[in-house]
Amino acid sequence: MSTLPGFALIVLLLTASSAAADSLVLKKDVELKGSAVAGKEGPLFLAADRIESTAPNVIEASGRVEARQAGQNFFADWLLYDATLNEVQARGQVRLEQPALLVTGDSLRLNLNDYNGELTQPVYQFTAQPGRGDAERIDFIDENRFQLQDATYTTCPVDNDDWFLKMRDLDIDKTRNVGTARNASLHFLGVPILYTPWMDFALNDVRKTGVLAPTLGTTERSGLDILVPYYLNLAPNYDATLYPRLLSKRGVQLGGEFRYLLGEARGENRLEYLPNDREADRSRWSVALNNAYRLNANTQTGMLFNRVSDDDYFRDLSNLISITSVSHLNREAWVTTQHANWHAELRAQSFQTLQDSTATDPILEPYARLPHARLGMTQTFGNGLEFKLDSEATRFAHPTLIEGTRVLAYPTLRLPLTNSFGFLTPQIGWHSSSYALDDSAPEQRITRNLPIFSLDSGVTFDRPFRFAGHDYEQTLEPRAYYVFAPYRDQAAIPVFDTALLDFSYAQMFTENQFIGGDRINDANQLTLAVTSRFIEADSGLERLQVTLGQRYYFSAQQVTLPGVAPRTSNATDLLAAVSGQITRDWRIDTAWQFDTQNGTTIRQNLGASYRPGPGRALNFGYRFIDQTTEQIDLSGQWPLGKRWYGMFRYNYSFQDEKLVEGLAGLEYNGGCWAVRAVFQRLATKEEQSTDALFFQLELNGMGRLGANPLDVLKQSVPGYRTSNEILQTP
Repeated sequence: MSTLPGFALIVLLLTASSAAADSLVLKKDVELKGSAVAGKEGPLFLAADRIESTAPNVIEASGRVEARQAGQNFFADWLLYDATLNEVQARGQVRLEQPALLVTGDSLRLNLNDYNGELTQPVYQFTAQPGRGDAERIDFIDENRFQLQDATYTTCPVDNDDWFLKMRDLDIDKTRNVGTARNASLHFLGVPILYTPWMDFALNDVRKTGVLAPTLGTTERSGLDILVPYYLNLAPNYDATLYPRLLSKRGVQLGGEFRYLLGEARGENRLEYLPNDREADRSRWSVALNNAYRLNANTQTGMLFNRVSDDDYFRDLSNLISITSVSHLNREAWVTTQHANWHAELRAQSFQTLQDSTATDPILEPYARLPHARLGMTQTFGNGLEFKLDSEATRFAHPTLIEGTRVLAYPTLRLPLTNSFGFLTPQIGWHSSSYALDDSAPEQRITRNLPIFSLDSGVTFDRPFRFAGHDYEQTLEPRAYYVFAPYRDQAAIPVFDTALLDFSYAQMFTENQFIGGDRINDANQLTLAVTSRFIEADSGLERLQVTLGQRYYFSAQQVTLPGVAPRTSNATDLLAAVSGQITRDWRIDTAWQFDTQNGTTIRQNLGASYRPGPGRALNFGYRFIDQTTEQIDLSGQWPLGKRWYGMFRYNYSFQDEKLVEGLAGLEYNGGCWAVRAVFQRLATKEEQSTDALFFQLELNGMGRLGANPLDVLKQSVPGYRTSNEILQTP
């Protein structure tokens, strides 16, 4: 409605006014060029079946009246212009055409000096975007302010009033770009569903202080859930949102978020507080602070602080599996600097560990790093020789385990040799570590030094071929990777931050099978792998990739983590992977890890997706990890009928014999509105799950009402798109 003041209708009409009081000067058609450039100060061109001067300084036109000025067109059955008062009157099929607005009405009176007047029975329609409405009358106060009486607004097409906003009074102020409505009610399918005695809104894209659309839902653990956000536009570069939330089973939660972007500083900070939770019989809260500051072009500093009042805070109060499954909350402060040949950082970090009260085994709290310093250097010499240094010093702290300080340095030299068909890269390095442990450790001072040598090589063969009428290119890419590192006894070194990497294609081509600095494996091993790709010659699209690889040991590895037996076989598991966009609609991603010694499958991932078009997505997944995980994951979105869409997810764990996440939803698009309902069951603990119901009404161009399931749907159903996005896609 921001363009409604363009009813300034006939500012248009006759700025060429009093000078033409006694005579009417007609312009030739060729002289119309440039009138749009002249704007409202330019001439008005008038055409009608009859034009006459009925009195001194009065011009009257009747019968198919057309007035044109500066790109605006005005039509009526009858028009009268009084040059003395500089006022125009019109009646009978009054019609105004502007580039973005079309308005019709019964009668018009407008003073061209102060733009004061009225238009009765106006009906308006935006032409650049959806939106239309009507009113009993429009009162023009001045050029930038006017009032509508008994006005309506909707984005539905003409002759469709499925929803509309009805207002007793609507004030438009273009000087402040603000619209103010009084006694406003929202009607949907003929039923008033929302009422407010007062509301204001921005007439442009500038953010504005005010109440945002409320959300409403229900969950098994919290009951009815109503959230009413209030947005505070404090300044162009910082704002805040207050979001009180009513949980019928628990009480009223108060929340607030503050965001800022001040020069080189930026941040996003959120606080939540639920006093006297009736279900938990205690007050509950959460803090999330994220702030950063750029000291100069190379150096930044910042802090991240997350904490909640209790272990079950997210499980009780959230419905996103990515949040309810969080086990560790990070807290850290840091300074980093990045330069052409070196980088450094200083960091202090600790965690809050959220335990599962129904789990058999407690979750181990990670070590705090108080502090952690890193220095890295790189240098390339003229002959292509590359030098690299990774070094760090860390103080590890823990409430119950051995504490200590670790200092390590790993300088390396590598010489990449490449040509058009392959590469050969030898590398040699020296890994040096020193530990100073507390008095509870068996040894307080430990050092570890060892050389590491690796040789990476690969070649690429390719050939063109034709299949099913299409030209393709097939590659064959064998790769060999050798690593040697002597054995060093590391049993006395505590495990501060080290774990065994998941065995994967990428891990096969790493020097160390451990992540972290507390274990460096001994190695005398060769990795052999081959990859073949099938690529469309015209588009470059990779249709299929097939990979097969295995690592061979020339001597048994002896370095392990506590409680893990050394490897006795002379070869790793066999890895195979197949992936690609095999057709326009089908994509597959599969991986298989096979124990050649025992003849058993260790890990298996099978994935496929079918997406023939917008709103049509089916996802199939199967995940198996020996003795720990076996899950099936099915999800999708599919049209069920005209404008009807169904969504689902079924994620079941055979190992735990329980549903990890189940979801079922329906969505209907009414053209200018959409409604979606989603039911979700989510496992929040080892022996516990929660149910949630989402119901949302989306009014195009107006906003969304109800509980928001979109985050849940986009995370749980890959390929999900709203019905509005689907219908707008060619």
